[in-house]
Amino acid sequence: MSDRSSTAPEPKATMAELRTPSLLMSTFLGGSSAIFAVNFTHPIELVKTRVQVSQDGILRTCSTTMRNEGFAAFWKGVPWAYCREGSYTAIRLGAYAPVRDAIGAGHPDSPWYMKFLAGAITGAVGSVAGNPFDVLKTLAQTNKGASLPLASLVGQMYQNQGIAGFYRGVEVNVMRAIVLNATNMGVYDIAKGRVVDKTGWSRKDPRTVFCSSFLAGFFMTITVAPFDRIRTNLMNQPTNAKVYDGFVDCLVKTVQAEGPLSLWRGFVPIWARFAPMATLQLITIETLYSSMGFKSI
Repeated sequence: MSDRSSTAPEPKATMAELRTPSLLMSTFLGGSSAIFAVNFTHPIELVKTRVQVSQDGILRTCSTTMRNEGFAAFWKGVPWAYCREGSYTAIRLGAYAPVRDAIGAGHPDSPWYMKFLAGAITGAVGSVAGNPFDVLKTLAQTNKGASLPLASLVGQMYQNQGIAGFYRGVEVNVMRAIVLNATNMGVYDIAKGRVVDKTGWSRKDPRTVFCSSFLAGFFMTITVAPFDRIRTNLMNQPTNAKVYDGFVDCLVKTVQAEGPLSLWRGFVPIWARFAPMATLQLITIETLYSSMGFKSI
């Protein structure tokens, strides 16, 4: 009699049996997902940044940019965006699942605040790593003249302000990243559980990922917009001048000059960026997780 157990197909691993990737692997996959997504979302980011600093509307900003600088201008600063996504987003997105599981919040029924804590931790660490690239990206995006060579922009910043210049706005960037990633990953993680309960779809189902990530993008916009506005003002200071003395000074001066609602200026382009950004990044990393046999976020 033949041994049937030796020829029987291996049963597929259940969700409970699948493992979360290592911190290093997950960070690499997060960075890959973010760099892929930024190719499509960078033009929206450029428009959002210019709306915040110029007070022009979306349509005027788009038409002026196209008329004066050409279509390629919408990708100004994209090399710095690649660096930013490969550092900041690689950590905040990729490290979320390993950190969440490490602090005991990996179960779908884990407390919501623990999932938010995991997002806050990875967001804060990632923002420190990516701050220099964030500064250079912002300066490149708001530059309406000829694009400066990368080496010239770095040299100019270092000559005028030293290493500290690359960390201008780091305090608000950390605060922004904590709020952003806690909201994004926390809402996404929790929403996936609710969508699965209501629809019967799996956590890996693209429909589950799409609905959950789109919802996360909306709530992320509400909580992050004020921090994003202050961060843009701080990072957009000239390389040879210091207009604001930190987060509080910038916040007070912005509100005094333009009113409290100005903190949500650019809400539509921010949401127009966050929704597809969150969706593309999360669908991509979930696809990579699945293709490599890892557990869904």
